[in-house]
Amino acid sequence: MRKKAISKGRSALYLDYYPPISHPDTGKPTRREYLKIYVYDRPRTEIDKEHNKETNQLAESLRAMRQIEIQNQQYGFLSNSKRNGDFIIFFNTLAAKRGGSNADNWSMAVKYFISFAGQQLKFSDLTETFCEDYRDYLLSAPSIGRHERKISTNTAVSYFSKFKAALKVAFKLGYIVDNIGGRVAGIKPAETHREYLLLSELQKLAKTDCEISIVKRAALFSALTGLRFSDIQTLIWDEIRGEKDEYYLQFRQEKTDSAENLPVSNQVIELAGQRGLPHEKVFKGLKYSQVDQYLPKWVFKAGIDKHITFHSFRHTYATLQLASGTDIYTVSKLLGHKHLTTTQIYTKITDEKKKQAANKIALE
Repeated sequence: MRKKAISKGRSALYLDYYPPISHPDTGKPTRREYLKIYVYDRPRTEIDKEHNKETNQLAESLRAMRQIEIQNQQYGFLSNSKRNGDFIIFFNTLAAKRGGSNADNWSMAVKYFISFAGQQLKFSDLTETFCEDYRDYLLSAPSIGRHERKISTNTAVSYFSKFKAALKVAFKLGYIVDNIGGRVAGIKPAETHREYLLLSELQKLAKTDCEISIVKRAALFSALTGLRFSDIQTLIWDEIRGEKDEYYLQFRQEKTDSAENLPVSNQVIELAGQRGLPHEKVFKGLKYSQVDQYLPKWVFKAGIDKHITFHSFRHTYATLQLASGTDIYTVSKLLGHKHLTTTQIYTKITDEKKKQAANKIALE
């Protein structure tokens, strides 16, 4: 830590690196990093003394942090080009890489962020307070869509989690030097009713024709495996392993990036259709736009009066597994949940079914 005299009896604090480190923007050896903070050379008042004390403590904390970063060969803190880059462009780029139903969600997350932050925002302007203000903005249920509907708490949860995910990537790539996304608390989800199908309703759907057969096969595949749309869409034949009565899926979850081994029934393999080449997609040509268009028609044709989305088939799988007596730990593993608390949401549904069953037996 060194000082450099500036105006009005003050000295700027800077860090002196020796041996020099390579600047990430220019590649040239660099020794100095000015911290943009100062101390009074001769503090006269108690306020001046307190200022010097707090500033020296801050400077020492920065010095210690830089020591760790240099030991780990992380030099992003020196990069002006990264710090002055546009986070909006970065966020948009991440959103553009998403596919399926998740793409729309990311796109809307960016739009709501722009409605709060504006069309441009430097990485250096991202602070913990800024993130907390954005969280409060989303919780105020703004309406920017064409239908001018206010967003729900759980929609706010989704949009803010996308923002935090972008912060995490920005930190890893060195665009921000502080892991603010890890410190800012997320939004607590509100309890919602998760729509699912009864076994009898699932049987009705299985017996009902759908205009696009791939939508029906993929949906029933989800109901019998619990897989998300993203995992079904990207599933390849090489990931279907085993033989009759001992089939299993060996794949990597798109959402969590975790490696999974999932035992499946012979019926699941039948839904997959005729086996293709190892690296060909099982549900080749499946698009979420097809699901949006044909799933509601198929459900209506089957005489089911429920708002069923593709994700409802995953809820159906979890609920029917628990209702049939499968223990919650096993269901959690089958769904690929990292935490048991995520699976416990479904127990509320099965508890209600137990209450209904108990009331069916009564003495006259």
